Amino acid sequence: MHPKLRIPDNYSPLLNLRETEEAIRLIKEFFQTNLAFELNLKRVTAPLFVQSGRGINDDLNGIEKAVSFSVKDMGGVQAEIVHSLAKWKRFKLAEYGYGMGEGIYTDMNAIRSHEILDNLHSLYVDQWDWERVMSPQQRTLAYLKQTVRVIYAVIKRTELFVSYHYPQIEAILPREILFIHSEELERMYPELSPVQREARICREHGAVFVTGIGAPLANGAPHDGRAPDYDDWSTINEEDRSGLNGDILIHYPLLDCSLELSSMGIRVDPGALLRQLELRGETKRKELMFHSMLLNGLLPQTIGGGIGQSRLCMFYLRKAHIGEIQASLWPEQMIEQCAKNQIQLL
Repeated sequence: MHPKLRIPDNYSPLLNLRETEEAIRLIKEFFQTNLAFELNLKRVTAPLFVQSGRGINDDLNGIEKAVSFSVKDMGGVQAEIVHSLAKWKRFKLAEYGYGMGEGIYTDMNAIRSHEILDNLHSLYVDQWDWERVMSPQQRTLAYLKQTVRVIYAVIKRTELFVSYHYPQIEAILPREILFIHSEELERMYPELSPVQREARICREHGAVFVTGIGAPLANGAPHDGRAPDYDDWSTINEEDRSGLNGDILIHYPLLDCSLELSSMGIRVDPGALLRQLELRGETKRKELMFHSMLLNGLLPQTIGGGIGQSRLCMFYLRKAHIGEIQASLWPEQMIEQCAKNQIQLL
């Protein structure tokens, strides 16, 4: 057995390959239409790669190396495959002249060569990246929660849509999403790792938004890593806790695990950017194009995030492996074991 592969007991896919491909199309069309309507977003075209050294790419936890290549016809300039479009979107909102309450979304495709491959993680990442202009006065936890509730309502509505089209798939998401700070999770389950805490709280409540991801907890380590230059994880909010960001997580009974569907948050303003760069020892980034524009007031205040397309489809269609939704590369041992257990990798 591949050490990272989990095989559900008596697994049998609810849809065959052709039905699965059709269902993926239906889900993506329905979800993005509803998301765009609810958040007032317009679709834009996104890059697969950006020029290195400008601070535009998402640095994730700061240790992952982007897939890169040189561009012959530009004098050997280095380009890199995007990890996500967290900062690029904010740049584009300014360039396109979007106003308060307006936003954009796009199909983001990335390669994360550092990923450890399992049922949920792939080299290929596809998500809806979205970003919306907000006012500085809306930099509150209440506004973040309001936006999360809108997104969760779209997630739940889409599950009902899938269940209507495929009656063999039962809708299981709870009516409401629970909000909890990562510090509260640590106090509740101090003996568990962050991943185990997420699994426990999701098992109990079904859907959870964990806030304040990136700032150090009581044990000195963050719940999970966050780059210092997009989400604001350090501002003290109205509940006297750090952070204006978080993750949408749901319980996935088929694998008995928590499933992260979205990472999102209110983006840094100049003060939060400087503070977080200092905390991470990355003050040299101030000179990069994106950071310089933000510090000089040339970028709007925004809220945004990414929503995993394959993960959503995996959940809605009750698949055991993300490779049943997307075409990617997998270890030979994993491919063989999946084939023996009716897990049909695309």
